[in-house]
Amino acid sequence: MLHPILLLPLLAAAAQLPSAEPVVVTGHAWAPFISPMGEPFRARTPADDTLAAWFGKADRNRDNVLTADEMVADAERFFGALDTSGDGEIDPDELAHYEYEIAPEIQVMSRTRSAPGEVRSDEDESRRDKVRRRALEVDVSLGLGGALQGAARYALLNIPEPVAAADADFDRGVSLSEFKAAALDRFQLLDSNRQGRLTLAQLQPLRPPPPDDRRRRKRNDKLPDQRLGNPLPSETESR
Repeated sequence: MLHPILLLPLLAAAAQLPSAEPVVVTGHAWAPFISPMGEPFRARTPADDTLAAWFGKADRNRDNVLTADEMVADAERFFGALDTSGDGEIDPDELAHYEYEIAPEIQVMSRTRSAPGEVRSDEDESRRDKVRRRALEVDVSLGLGGALQGAARYALLNIPEPVAAADADFDRGVSLSEFKAAALDRFQLLDSNRQGRLTLAQLQPLRPPPPDDRRRRKRNDKLPDQRLGNPLPSETESR
């Protein structure tokens, strides 16, 4: 415990500090935020801003600006969490772990989809089909259908599976160099003004609106998604 005489200078210095201005954040408790590299950030309280949580984590020098180097470093950090074997590559098993355990929200019908190796009875399948139809109706009512799939429903970029999408050579594995290259590419997509830096204010408008706004503004599924990224092909394009 500090002696009272030693404590007095500390209290005097604290009294001279300017009072901190209140910080106002917007919570998005209805859904997670999926970072550009696929990391999920979930709200713990109604006041949590999950986009700001990712931004603050990636902004290593705390200057309220995100640079390409910081985004690549953040991708390297997340890669370490995904590469559980430590062999320098995200293999198919680790990718499945990401899709089913780390960020199951990116799956279509993730609430009712079976886990790998899970066996269900006919009765379970019938019940699951009913739940799945109901889930689809809810997703459509929230504007989650149409061009937005997977992680794109909760992210800044229209990339349905952001981890697998980093597999540039299509060998079913994602190396660290591929993941870092994808981070740089995605930074450049977000940095549309070519300023070499991103602010939280720039990124906020790119985030999909919450469900209440989606109910008020019914989405026309025939219109293409205008956000940046790699959307799934439309029915006409896939024919």
